Amino acid sequence: MADFRNSMTPPTELQMRFADLFLQHGDATRAYMEAYPNVKSKSVASSAAHNLRQKSSLKAYIETKLEEMGEQRVAKAQEVLEYLTSVMRGEAKAHVALSSTDGAVVLEKPPDEKEKLRAAELLGKRYRLFTDQLAIGAADVEDLAPLAELLKCDN
Repeated sequence: MADFRNSMTPPTELQMRFADLFLQHGDATRAYMEAYPNVKSKSVASSAAHNLRQKSSLKAYIETKLEEMGEQRVAKAQEVLEYLTSVMRGEAKAHVALSSTDGAVVLEKPPDEKEKLRAAELLGKRYRLFTDQLAIGAADVEDLAPLAELLKCDN
C-alpha cells in the first residue's frame, strides 16, 4: 500500500482536491478545471493535469484513495454469506413496484421459493455440500486397464 505522507513533497490541498475530483469524474481535464478555476483553456488544463498526475506523491494519494474506495464498494465474503443466508431464511425483503390507476405502489416482498432455493444452492456450493467424494485406490485403477485399451483409437 502506497503511503503519500512519506514522500518528499506531500500533495497540496488543491492537488488533493484535483485527485478527489479526478476519482469522482474519471476525467483529468475536467477535474483540473474544477480544482483550478482560474484555468480556462482545456488544452492547458489537460497538459497540467497530465503533469500533475505524474507526481509520485499524488500518484500515491490516488492509489490510497482507490484502495479505500475498493474496500467500501466490494462486498466481503462474510457479507455475501450473510445475505445468502437471510434470503434462504426469508428474512431479506425485495421492493416491487406495482402500477395501478392510482399511481405506482412499492411493496416489500419476501423471497419466493425459487429465490430461497437458489440461495441455498449457492451456500451449499460454498460449503461443498453437494460434491461426491470418491476414493479410488490402486486396485480400482488396475480394474480399469481393459476399459482403457478398448477406448484407444488406432487413428
